[in-house]
Amino acid sequence: MARPGFMKTGWISLITAAMITVTGCGSTGDQAAATVTTAQPAQATAAPPQTRVVTDGFGEVKIPTKPKRVSALYREDYLVALGVKPIVQYYNPMWGKQDYLKLEVPLFDVTGSIEALLVSEPDLIIGTGEVDAAQYELYSKVAPTFRLPDDVLADSRKTLTLIADLLGISGKAEQVLADYEARIADVKAKLNAAIGDEKLVVLRMNVVDKSINIFGIHNTFVGQILYEDLGLKAPGFAKAMTEGNIVLSKEVIPKLDADHIILLPSNGTWEEEGNAKALEEMKANPLWKTVPAFKNGHVYPVERSYWQTGGITANGLKMDDLLRLLAS
Repeated sequence: MARPGFMKTGWISLITAAMITVTGCGSTGDQAAATVTTAQPAQATAAPPQTRVVTDGFGEVKIPTKPKRVSALYREDYLVALGVKPIVQYYNPMWGKQDYLKLEVPLFDVTGSIEALLVSEPDLIIGTGEVDAAQYELYSKVAPTFRLPDDVLADSRKTLTLIADLLGISGKAEQVLADYEARIADVKAKLNAAIGDEKLVVLRMNVVDKSINIFGIHNTFVGQILYEDLGLKAPGFAKAMTEGNIVLSKEVIPKLDADHIILLPSNGTWEEEGNAKALEEMKANPLWKTVPAFKNGHVYPVERSYWQTGGITANGLKMDDLLRLLAS
């Protein structure tokens, strides 16, 4: 039986007191595949249905057929790609928000009270991998909530397609994806002509302890767009990784046969004094000087917020960087 719509009165004191903590990249494990069933009018001449029933890993939920006020926490990228303005933007004090989206909407601090989401009056909340059962129940008291399945979240095209379906604008997704595929084909050809089989990898400097994370071919943020879509070659270590990203040990650095390195900070920008100093120290480190990319000056500091997400808009900005850095 579908969950009834939420009655805001009677829950406000409960929700205001509730506190939640989520992260931008976590996952609570595989969820059942999403299904969508559109309610049919009783008669051919009846008005179009105002709601429909959809099913996610937590069960059935009744959502508006054409939701107008949508929150897609940490997946605002897809709303922007579809021409939809989210009513709030995900924010975490530890690392901020997705600045590249340039949204002028209220921030929802996911480490604080859910009241900020309540007052925005969403008619649909789209959750992601970090939304567990308790958080899902809490969000559902604010508005109908749909949790995107993990297998969908791992694929930018599937994510866009499902979000568009939830919003009742599937035709828009088809148009966006057609443009996306055309851009990928163009960029792939230019990069192939520019660097051929030279190997590229993405690294992240953790600003707290200066450790380095390496992103493998299965990483959700870079694996699909770089190695599957654009056909770029990964160094052997990144290619052999089964994890999305791991801390790179010092012993591996001399064996890292990367011709090009995309480097992002875990927080802030490269213009900040601490990050800039850490970058110069890295370049001067004898271990890193053994890596082809460092020997040949092919290390490229980039803006972190769109390199740490796999959305359609972010991937477009990654392609801009790649053309500028490798094919100009």
